[in-house]
Amino acid sequence: NSDSSIRSIKGDKRPILKQDERAFIVSNLKPVDYVTFFNEDTPAEIISELVPDVLVKGADWAIEKIVGREIVETNGGEVKTINFVNDQSTSNIIKIIKERYKD
Repeated sequence: NSDSSIRSIKGDKRPILKQDERAFIVSNLKPVDYVTFFNEDTPAEIISELVPDVLVKGADWAIEKIVGREIVETNGGEVKTINFVNDQSTSNIIKIIKERYKD
């Protein structure tokens, strides 16, 4: 998601990390070949254009509900989910910080 897309989904105080910072982190993972952004509500259009070999979402998504699944699978690709490590999502990190520093 682009910064503006995240703001529309999660509110004006988000994102915490800017899109270029997020892209840098993700692009430095060994299995990642390409990082891009989208402003739309869903990544359907960009997935249709790129037709990735592998599409990955967080495990909070059911495989059958992942946007772009049909496009990827129809073209021989795989759709996978990954678990959060120790619940380390940005939303949970914000919650922990607010709780620790509420005084």
